[in-house]
Amino acid sequence: MYKYLICFAIIFGVSSCKTDTNSENSLQSINMKLSGPVFGTSFSVIYDSDANYMQQIDSLFMVVNQSMSTYILDSDISKLNRNESVILDYHFDNVLRASREIFAVTQGAFDPTIGNVVNAWSFGADKNKFLTDSLTINSLMLNVGLQKVQIAQFQNGFKVNKPQGTYLEFNAIAKGYGVDVIGEFLERNNIENYLVEIGGEIRSKGMNVEKGASWRVGLNEPRFDGGQSVYKAISLKDQAMATSGTYRKFKIDENGNRFTHIINTKTGYPSKTNILSVSVIAKDCMTADGYATAFQVMGIDKVRTFLKSHPELKVFMIFENEQSEFETLSLNNFPE
Repeated sequence: MYKYLICFAIIFGVSSCKTDTNSENSLQSINMKLSGPVFGTSFSVIYDSDANYMQQIDSLFMVVNQSMSTYILDSDISKLNRNESVILDYHFDNVLRASREIFAVTQGAFDPTIGNVVNAWSFGADKNKFLTDSLTINSLMLNVGLQKVQIAQFQNGFKVNKPQGTYLEFNAIAKGYGVDVIGEFLERNNIENYLVEIGGEIRSKGMNVEKGASWRVGLNEPRFDGGQSVYKAISLKDQAMATSGTYRKFKIDENGNRFTHIINTKTGYPSKTNILSVSVIAKDCMTADGYATAFQVMGIDKVRTFLKSHPELKVFMIFENEQSEFETLSLNNFPE
């Protein structure tokens, strides 16, 4: 799954934190800023403290990656997908349980067992040839369905029972979970003001003390030319946000047909949608991440209906109308 968001507050590099301003005889807060590569993208962590937690953050990323990255051959999820016996950690359990909940309430629109089909369309970690024949897709779809995957507690960890042909991947939710892991680490260390971002997925708490204002983030304007421009800016406080976009990651076959990377979990084919991006604000970034993907598959009308009974989710969509013009839709009081 491809996510992209620009955060105005993010400044790359590392800086120390507190300095005195003699002219005002007051204390000016300067945020600690940490950044680097992770999960095939980049991260930025900004927080109000003198402590440099880069080593601890890198260690946490390594643990999450080793648990759930399908791009690491000896990760727990890779072993599971090869049907090897593996004891899974609480990170894996947290993400699987959240996935099961989103799978249930969206009636399968979000389904991490779609992984082999994603690979068949050459959008996943396993770079097979570009497959579009119905026999291949129909065969792979026989093993799709998160209800077929069961969790069992085992000594100091968990085991998962699944059909041999079922392939799990959490690429549509694990990045958001990684954001939450870092946010929760900072909170355990009594950090009350922070912004964590991984590849556009965000979790905020408190305020930007350096600027004396709320955390400000920007949503990208959908552009097919690969360029970047900000569509709108919003303020976040004690919230998480994730964005799913279809306008950057797609494939074109020999006939010129464009295929989005969001696979319809019912058909096994790329979703046909006029939605270009979906931004979701939720209680945590893992939840926002999962729903952003599901809403791409569900489409505008079903999302409208769904959100009537889920006021805790705030949504902003950018889509193309019948005249190929951009339109927007704010639902459940998404911030202006």
